[in-house]
Amino acid sequence: MCHVCVMESVKSRMLSRRDLFRGAAATGIVGLAAGAARPALAQATGKVVDLTHTFTPDFPTFSGEPGISMEKTVKFDESGYQLFRVTYDEHSGTHIDAPLHFSEDGLSVDELPPETLVCPLCIIDISARAAEEPNTMLSPEDIEAFVSAHGDIPAGALVAMYSGWAEKAGDASFRNDADGNFAFPGFSKPATDMLAEMGVAAIGVDTLSLDPGSSADFAVHYGWLPSGRYGIECLAGLADLPATGATVFVGAPKHGGGTGGPARVMAVL
Repeated sequence: MCHVCVMESVKSRMLSRRDLFRGAAATGIVGLAAGAARPALAQATGKVVDLTHTFTPDFPTFSGEPGISMEKTVKFDESGYQLFRVTYDEHSGTHIDAPLHFSEDGLSVDELPPETLVCPLCIIDISARAAEEPNTMLSPEDIEAFVSAHGDIPAGALVAMYSGWAEKAGDASFRNDADGNFAFPGFSKPATDMLAEMGVAAIGVDTLSLDPGSSADFAVHYGWLPSGRYGIECLAGLADLPATGATVFVGAPKHGGGTGGPARVMAVL
């Protein structure tokens, strides 16, 4: 499917399903905030891992257009200080998807309860399979294998997919295959349904989208976000963390009515 066709499909589906999603986000997120796990922050060793890519005009975006521009509006040699006017697309760089992104009236990014932005971090590694299958999906079987190896996923957790894609961020293969088609791993809808039942607060990926590049229906976006949960795309640094044991701090932006935005995401061990 061409890139323009994908975007038109999204617009059409959002308009046709808006009544179904009305109010769902607010209901879901309130329950998550009430039951979110409280990580034992005092037991941390103090190691901090930055899970955020440096945001530049060259960083890959879903649309293919630069996600940020910076104009120097005050120069140091003229004024003794300097500053930039920064313009960016909400969904570029390492960024958060708020429920409002894929629902007409879900929670905006500034409305996310802060309790849901400090989470136990669970990392599910599918990098070996992703190396062979660029559009592979994290599946319920991957979740079951993770639980078998590491124990239950706590309520209120952020579950991140590690595919090894962050290492491709400086290369065209981060976004496309050799034929110019979207090609990157993501979550499957059955997997995110399972995580929702577990009370997970958020999901994250080290790729451009919560859905795999080959998706034509954005099933994960449409299923996960309108339920009141959020997602994080383009994570970095997951390879430097254990599967469990870290606490993640999501520095979500707080512009009123936003559907998401670039975020500084930190993990503490």
